[in-house]
Amino acid sequence: MMGLSHDTVVGIAKSFGLFYLIALSIGICVYAFWPRNRDRFRHAKCSILDDEDGPLSREDRP
Repeated sequence: MMGLSHDTVVGIAKSFGLFYLIALSIGICVYAFWPRNRDRFRHAKCSILDDEDGPLSREDRP
């Protein structure tokens, strides 16, 4: 069995973590800017404004 030194294992782990985070960041950006998701994000952005109840008045508060 080939023995790897601690420094080699740490280097491999750091490289894997770096490439994993880069791939995850690219995936999130692609998802966020994908044209099919535009309507979903627009709805999420404006949904808070579509609340018909509005804020509670002093009389309505418990």
